[in-house]
Amino acid sequence: MSAVPKPNYTVQEYLIRERAAAGKSEFYRGQIFAMAGGSPRHNTISVNLVASLRGRLRGSPCRPYNSDQRIRIPANSLSTYPDVSIVCGELQIDADDHDAIVNPSVIFQVLSKSSESYDRGKKFDLYRQLESIREFVLVSQDEPQVERFVRQEDGSWVLTVFKELETELHTLENVLPLKEIYEDVKFGPE
Repeated sequence: MSAVPKPNYTVQEYLIRERAAAGKSEFYRGQIFAMAGGSPRHNTISVNLVASLRGRLRGSPCRPYNSDQRIRIPANSLSTYPDVSIVCGELQIDADDHDAIVNPSVIFQVLSKSSESYDRGKKFDLYRQLESIREFVLVSQDEPQVERFVRQEDGSWVLTVFKELETELHTLENVLPLKEIYEDVKFGPE
């Protein structure tokens, strides 16, 4: 029995399919991967992040974007939709994909059981290839826990873990209370 080879797509073929699709897909090295929708808890956390960040970043050169904003990493061909991204300064648009930005400063991923290992591992590795990225933040939806990775001047990354609702995440010189991130979230089985 032989395995059926998966077709390889060009970026342009991916974009044609993506614009016509009902759902979102990631693109990586010629392959297209359907993305699952988020749970109500996942979506509540994402909306809370965007709402809190928008108010805190008002008047600064930074803007938050929700999960509809595609990010493209030309160095490794990944096109993806982080849960929340922040761009500081002028948007830089990908040369091949005019709907994708290439200069996020901060990326937030709300962890799901189905994608947690990918988000923590390969995806974080791919994101680190963006010169613009300064922070990568993983947000648990099962408990109040936020993990913030910050790029250092030497290129290494330092992790800080926040576990209590009374604590505050510091990002881009702003304070983001965990109680705002988890507002209206009920922990336990979903």
